[in-house]
Amino acid sequence: MSVITSVRDKIRFKVEKALTAARAAGRLNFGEIPDFVVEVPREKAHGDFAVNAALLLAKEAKMAPRMIAQAIVDSLENKTGLIEKVEIAGPGFINFFLNKSWIHEVIPKVIREDKSYGCSGHGNGRKIQVEFVSANPTGLLHMGNARGAALGDTLSNLLAAAGYEVMREFYINDAGNQIENFGKSLEARYLQLLGKEVSFPEEGYHGEDIVETVKNIISKDRDKYLHMESALRREFLIQKALEEKLAVIKNDLVRFGVEYDVWFSEQSLHDSGAISKSIQELQEKGYIYEKEGALWFKSTLFGDEKDEVIVRSNGVPTYFAADIAYHKNKFERGFERVINIWGADHHGHVARMKGAMQALGYDPQNLQIILMQLVRLFSGGEIVRMSKRSGKYITLSELVDEVGKDAARYFFVMRSPDSHLDFDLDLAKAESAENPVYYVQYAHARINSIIKALTVQMPPADSVDFSVLQEEAELELIRKIADLPEEIVGAAENLEPHRLTRYAHELASLFHSFYNSCRVLTDDEELKKARLLLVDAVRITVRNVLTLLGVSAPERM
Repeated sequence: MSVITSVRDKIRFKVEKALTAARAAGRLNFGEIPDFVVEVPREKAHGDFAVNAALLLAKEAKMAPRMIAQAIVDSLENKTGLIEKVEIAGPGFINFFLNKSWIHEVIPKVIREDKSYGCSGHGNGRKIQVEFVSANPTGLLHMGNARGAALGDTLSNLLAAAGYEVMREFYINDAGNQIENFGKSLEARYLQLLGKEVSFPEEGYHGEDIVETVKNIISKDRDKYLHMESALRREFLIQKALEEKLAVIKNDLVRFGVEYDVWFSEQSLHDSGAISKSIQELQEKGYIYEKEGALWFKSTLFGDEKDEVIVRSNGVPTYFAADIAYHKNKFERGFERVINIWGADHHGHVARMKGAMQALGYDPQNLQIILMQLVRLFSGGEIVRMSKRSGKYITLSELVDEVGKDAARYFFVMRSPDSHLDFDLDLAKAESAENPVYYVQYAHARINSIIKALTVQMPPADSVDFSVLQEEAELELIRKIADLPEEIVGAAENLEPHRLTRYAHELASLFHSFYNSCRVLTDDEELKKARLLLVDAVRITVRNVLTLLGVSAPERM
């Protein structure tokens, strides 16, 4: 349990006890104690914690909230001395100002827990699947894929740190129209490179990477497929090209710090009959009807603007049909929650996908979809558009080559997924305080230089009196460290990985302020020991946050 959670529980217990005492004394008349909130006020002037119990009881107790609050305050016990002062504020909030002794419990806890500091058992091991990137294996990963990779991997790290059992999954779109067009593109390039005059399909993939792929196939197999029937030739070329493309995608993602537990093939849903079984189940439940020779899903029953085709008039299932079978498969594997990270252009797919799950008997609330906005890449104040390799877009591999994994991941997570992201290449490469990832990493490196400068061993935490830490800069820094476990849970539950970068920047800022105003290697031996361990606690916390972000914590810069 985190120190913050422990203090919250103590305040809650004191308030509940005071409410019971006030009722017994006849000062308040109510039935059940309401589910009140013990929260951290936004402004320091309002204390360490605030309670809204009086406002929730006003109607039942038939009293003004401030009068109820006064009855609670009058009945409070403070035998442990935890509470320094209590104030009634606004319409009836109770603000608690605590003895600073609770803050000093944080440092030894951080030192003791080390790499596990910030982690909790909040999720109780419940199974969650996070599916992200899932790019078509017909080309290279682009900026949108890169943002999805950073968000999905960081969110997975957060959920695991919050006590969930997390599975990272990549859905391979190796079936459908895009693969047919992929095959046509490969065949055209193959024949062209072998000296045949053939036109390139309008719907084909024009990137230079396709040419490279075909050159690689020819270097190994030469004209082995030249005299085959076209359909069979495409089949072989697709198989060879998919192997290469997936290997490149996997390699690029590993370079980006992302590794998956499962790579799930869309084609396997066709081969196993899972798609036809899902369609049959929806038909039996009355959610499918026929019109103009096609089968339609009644998605308007679930908030969609129009019903959706699930099997075309030619008998071929749509991508939506495969997606239904895939999500059914996810829940059949025992995941309590399923999280998808999709591009914003998929917003129209959300209602119908949730509706399909509801139609199949699953709780649609357990399917959570994060819609991710576009990324614009800037350099020298101008938008960067073209890539030498893809012919259209800057690739993930090119970005990592340009700015490195750390800056790329940090920048992609800095904004909420539903916000457009302007990625400044020049800022990402800058070695200055203006570069947010450099600023945080520099704090970690600075701490390591302080520790390395010691001529004595770091003192054990249980031998240090932390009550000597009374400066405002020290107390604010410790309080920010104490927030990490709850920050992780909040970011995980609300699917907001960007909160982690904000926390990291605020922590680094408080450390730099502390370091500039408080001398660590002071002549006061007790104060020096306490400050050294405070600095070490910051090091641990910064490192743990950067690790969750998939960013390195350098010892020197």
